[in-house]
Amino acid sequence: MIEAADSLDDERLDAYARLTDTQLRNRLEPEKGLFIAESAKVIERALAAGCEPLSLLMEGKWLDPLAGLLKDVERRWPGVPVFVLPHDELERLTGFEVTRGALGAFRRPALPPAEELLRDARLVAVLEDITNPTNVGAIFRSAAALGVDAVLVTPGCYDPLYRRAVRVSMGTVFQVPWCRIGDDVAGKGAHGNVERAGGWAKTGLPLLHDRGFSVAAMALADRSVPLDDPTLAECDRLAVVLGTEGEGLADSTIAQADFTVRIPMANGVDSLNVAAASAVAFWQLRRP
Repeated sequence: MIEAADSLDDERLDAYARLTDTQLRNRLEPEKGLFIAESAKVIERALAAGCEPLSLLMEGKWLDPLAGLLKDVERRWPGVPVFVLPHDELERLTGFEVTRGALGAFRRPALPPAEELLRDARLVAVLEDITNPTNVGAIFRSAAALGVDAVLVTPGCYDPLYRRAVRVSMGTVFQVPWCRIGDDVAGKGAHGNVERAGGWAKTGLPLLHDRGFSVAAMALADRSVPLDDPTLAECDRLAVVLGTEGEGLADSTIAQADFTVRIPMANGVDSLNVAAASAVAFWQLRRP
């Protein structure tokens, strides 16, 4: 249903123009939370994953090129408004020029329990308190491309459905099953996340072990083994734990892992960006 809007000041566009990521997430009532998908490709992947659209926003010139997408939305969710704004108004949205034509507001899907995702998985990634949304999105893109069965994020990790994380992932966050793991053991930090504490491991690591996973902590440590160590290839089920830039993994996580793993470096370089390291690790550790 096409609806014209004259200005971003229109209250119908609050989700796009005025709500912060934390407000969109609606931490206290997640069933009422939203997320924003940016670009036609990301919107298509969200729709394919069964996410419920609440509205779309675009410039008039995109109505014809995206006619197929709009027809699909109308068929599956009749009455969803498609707001059309003048170009000058859309330019007021930060980053709109990189959205490639459209934005969509979606209802946040319910997350499955970790036990469900682990049931049939053989290779999973655990993101411990990664606080950069670009890295979170890039890790999801690598996970989708390189055969990771599921991604589990700790309470202190940046939300994979925040706008920049979704955009960087190119919508693959809707293709890789994911959920939270570990207890919410600390106070809120930036972006509504939980402050880094490493406390997720108290319940999260026993859960992984109980489900038959060997845990490989990616970290620079004296007892670390190289990524191509044959022992890792022999593990039937493997959980790869990745930490935030700079601080890396919590000591308590490393202490409880089955392996501490490093990527051998050359030319005096000590480590890779966590997103780059994840791609290398996922490729090397993919299950046969």
